[in-house]
Amino acid sequence: MKVQVLQENLQRGLSIVGRAVATRSTLPITANVLLATDRGRLRLAATDLDIAISTWVGAKIDEEGATTVPSRLITDFISSLPAATVNLEIPERSHQMKLECARNESTINAMDAEDFPRVPSITDGTHIELDPRALRHAIERVEFAAASDDSRPVLTGAQVKTDGTRLTFAAADGFRLAVSDITLEVAPAESVEVIVPARAMREVSRLIGDGTDPVTMRVNPQRTQVLFEINDTELVAQLIQGTFPNYNQLIPTEYTTRCIVNVDEFKREARIAAIFARDGSGIIRLQMQSGAGMPGKLTISARAEEIGDNEGEVDAKIEGEAGKIAFNSRYLQDVLNVLSGEVALEMTTPSSQGVFRPISESDYVHVVMPMFVQW
Repeated sequence: MKVQVLQENLQRGLSIVGRAVATRSTLPITANVLLATDRGRLRLAATDLDIAISTWVGAKIDEEGATTVPSRLITDFISSLPAATVNLEIPERSHQMKLECARNESTINAMDAEDFPRVPSITDGTHIELDPRALRHAIERVEFAAASDDSRPVLTGAQVKTDGTRLTFAAADGFRLAVSDITLEVAPAESVEVIVPARAMREVSRLIGDGTDPVTMRVNPQRTQVLFEINDTELVAQLIQGTFPNYNQLIPTEYTTRCIVNVDEFKREARIAAIFARDGSGIIRLQMQSGAGMPGKLTISARAEEIGDNEGEVDAKIEGEAGKIAFNSRYLQDVLNVLSGEVALEMTTPSSQGVFRPISESDYVHVVMPMFVQW
């Protein structure tokens, strides 16, 4: 294998695939990155067996070939080099890669590409064309609500489900639920209902970045793997098997109190209250009161017995009765951080779930279970 590639292109490619490199694994080669010539370009790939990322960069191929080298070492080394052409060479029957760039020469011990886990390729199955900005927006408003522990594996992912031209993303951890919709230009040939690992969704959002080219999502016929094609990069993830909860029954259709408030003001007061909530079981109390002929108000408070207490107010439009409810401070801040403009908080009783809906959008809803407190 003998290849010439620009340092900036190689560095960018290594940073893209590096997120899929295994950090702890019983298979040492998964800590490596695969470098292989592929149809006139250099292909980089990494996998931890749950997700795999491949990307292609422009290169001058003098001799075809493939190898694997330690990801951390080559990434740190390439990022330290000057912006110049990097020459990569592995002589036949050698297990050392020679690298030359400007006035730097190095050798890195390599492992055979044949021993690298096969990176899945999905060429058939149901595919969906997605607008990158809409997809990234939906992922960012849903993935954080997925569970972080493995006690219920289906909750560690986001359900992706089609209904005609509507594509719905949903995630829940038992204490909160986030649901976001995307409208597709064309309905897929077959309906899709799969659970994608939340980590894979986060990586897709990162790979999209500020890109404007369409993203292709493809599910294999066995419904065991999903592929996302983003420009010159592919991400393949193992789907989570199981039945996702029927979340529609968790979203209340009625309320006795509805509070409409500016998100930025709400977020600021919640952030202040969270400082006190840290030492008070992480509880933030919300009280909604309508004013007689005056704007209503939302009072945000937190207290810790040994530290002190805090209370802040923001103007709000209150519909229905006065109400009060308490939330975990992290859950409250998480949902406010993905919203903008104005948000409506709907509730019935202090012991029933609270529902957050952005005023200017009808394609997102977030449900949070309350904390039980002494008022």
